[in-house]
Amino acid sequence: MAERRVNIGWAEGLHARPASIFVRAAMAAGVPVTIAKADGGPVNAASMLAVLSLGAKGGEEVVLASAAEGADAALDRLAKGLDELPETV
Repeated sequence: MAERRVNIGWAEGLHARPASIFVRAAMAAGVPVTIAKADGGPVNAASMLAVLSLGAKGGEEVVLASAAEGADAALDRLAKGLDELPETV
């Protein structure tokens, strides 16, 4: 299982527009990915409702994970996108 821990670099956290950008990137990743807050269970990273339900705020740590082959590159891209401005995802 490939995993990346990253602090959300967007001040507004994962709500509305940033979550939409992240979900589109997760759908385009080509592998199934989950996202979880450090103290919670994983949810489907390609589901807008699931990502919004996390209530992840700026600066909080989240865990991206995937058991699929080739997941490392996808997780690296998604982790970088969470750490930078939404336009970079």
